[in-house]
Amino acid sequence: MAALTVLLAVSFLGAWPAVAAPSTAAEAQSEHDRMAAEVAGIEQRVRDAEARLEQMTLRAEEASGAALAAQVALVTAQQHADAVAAELAAVRAAVASTQKDVATLGREAYMGADETFGEMEMVLHADGPGELLQQAATLDILGEERAQVLEEFEVAEAREARLDREAKAAVAERDAVTREAEEAQAAVDALLAGAQTTFDALTAEKAALDEQLRDAEVRLLELRGAEDAAAAWAAQKAEQEAAEQAVSTLTATGGGIAPTQGRVTSCYGARWGTMHLGVDIAAPIGTPVFTPEPGVVLQAGPASGFGLAVAVQHPDGAITVYGHVNQFFVQAGQVVTAGQQIAEVGNRGQSTGPHLHFEVHHGGLYADRSNPAPWLAQRGVSLGGSCG
Repeated sequence: MAALTVLLAVSFLGAWPAVAAPSTAAEAQSEHDRMAAEVAGIEQRVRDAEARLEQMTLRAEEASGAALAAQVALVTAQQHADAVAAELAAVRAAVASTQKDVATLGREAYMGADETFGEMEMVLHADGPGELLQQAATLDILGEERAQVLEEFEVAEAREARLDREAKAAVAERDAVTREAEEAQAAVDALLAGAQTTFDALTAEKAALDEQLRDAEVRLLELRGAEDAAAAWAAQKAEQEAAEQAVSTLTATGGGIAPTQGRVTSCYGARWGTMHLGVDIAAPIGTPVFTPEPGVVLQAGPASGFGLAVAVQHPDGAITVYGHVNQFFVQAGQVVTAGQQIAEVGNRGQSTGPHLHFEVHHGGLYADRSNPAPWLAQRGVSLGGSCG
């Protein structure tokens, strides 16, 4: 990137040599129009690169969400495998105990068999507990209690085989989910890195053109009689940005608490064949992040794709997720109140600029990741016109 910056700087110096400042309003207007055309051209290229970058970012966030969901699934699979292993050990112990009981029954029957010695030979040479039970029942050698022991043995053996299959299946599923999530994440990360490089180069080029356009606009204001052209230009720019931001700024009414203060830059929904499963709120690094409702912190720490993230479960069962945070101030298991600061806006993970990525999950963490707008609206928080 350093080398790229140097090359861009050299190209700028070669492309736009120093020229005499315009001396009339007509010359200034001509210079302004020329620069405006240059900027319009580069702006389109930047928009294309930004769209590509956003597409890759959304795919990366989707892959990150899949990886995080896989991690939750892995924990569940591991817990299941551990439970099955414990149950399997208990069943094997029961099988071993029952085998001893069967052997005891055989010895007792043998010792008490005088006239039925030949029949007992048939029973004792049976291939397994099933055949043993069948022959014993046919010959009417075993009593009801002894037959019950053999039946329990059969059930225990079948259960042991089933649990063994379940344990192996759980481990195989865990390994497959891990591998798929890691492969998907690596592939998307590579695409995102390429898109980021292109975007950074074009952004640097646009920044140089923006500066030249600013100079041309200030010069035009001077020739039109502005006393402090630079201040007038800054005021116009601020007014324009405020008007743009007012359309998509979070607002909270009636006691509602917004997750943070800033401008909504990306809404929930499908784009470019992928899903953006939350809303992005642009704000400076360090802007406080609040929980709109009381709840219990489920997770707080590193999160694939999000860098750092916090997840809070609320009384209605919904789980809110706060991604890309710069730092967090809570820990798993902590009870939080409505309006409590839990983190601050950051630019960690796969992020194109400082912002908060906010999601709402239902039915468990990373289960049903629904549109956050209705959930926020029910709590007096509006995402502005950009997200309907």
